[in-house]
Amino acid sequence: MGDKMIENQTFDRERALYGSHGLTVRRCAFDGPTDGESAFKECVGVTAEDCFFNLRYPFWHVHGLTIRRSELTELCRAALWYSDHIAIEDTKLHGIKALRECDHAALKNCDIISPEFGWSARDVEMADCTAESEYFFMRGENLRFADVQFKGKYSFQYVKGGTFDHCTFDTKDAFWHSENVTVTDSVIRGEYLAWYSENLTLIRCKIVGTQPLCYCKGLKLIDCEMVDADLAFEKSEVEATVTTPIVSVKNPRAGTITAPAVGELVMDDPEACGEVILSQSILTEKGA
Repeated sequence: MGDKMIENQTFDRERALYGSHGLTVRRCAFDGPTDGESAFKECVGVTAEDCFFNLRYPFWHVHGLTIRRSELTELCRAALWYSDHIAIEDTKLHGIKALRECDHAALKNCDIISPEFGWSARDVEMADCTAESEYFFMRGENLRFADVQFKGKYSFQYVKGGTFDHCTFDTKDAFWHSENVTVTDSVIRGEYLAWYSENLTLIRCKIVGTQPLCYCKGLKLIDCEMVDADLAFEKSEVEATVTTPIVSVKNPRAGTITAPAVGELVMDDPEACGEVILSQSILTEKGA
């Protein structure tokens, strides 16, 4: 039995397509005065192309979902919950809490404006996307991001397992309590980066902002830049190679920090045993 196709229709009743299997909807609108919720609840094998979603909770408990070239408005709140094996491309996700408790999702070339996006989502890939959010991907697991531009507060808190490549994050309190995360060739701007993280590795990253990387365990920086980074590494266990001068370092608990210069080194905690090594190569080149 082949897939069912629905084209050029408008749905606004409650659970309009509940329990459908093998369904493609194309150029359809989920909008209207009845204001019905949960259009695709408990569905299997759904594809939505060139559609408009303006009602709440459309994709709950959906197994096998593809969304292309569609718009989910700010009124389309909590759009995808408890769903799995999801592909979303060229789509606007503009409702609050758009992705939660979902598994195996891949997003490409999407525009996300959604507070509390991605909570407790697992095995998520995101590429060539822009996003604005607060508490972005809190408690996410196994995230793989490439070329993502993000702006917002409190991102990636309590994340377990993730790789982030060629991303730009303008964010506060990013990666707090995160575990087993690697960030490569990225820019991270914001205050209080990655406090209480474990096994965070930053490779060729640019880190901008006050009091970064405190109370960390298993922290590694490889050839990173640090800008406006004062009171860095407090109480952290760290192995770091920094290519720019650091404004100040405070009481690293253990490990080695190598940098061309440190404006101020504060070591007034008897338990602070970290070592700072000054490499003069960059300063010498500047003066040449």
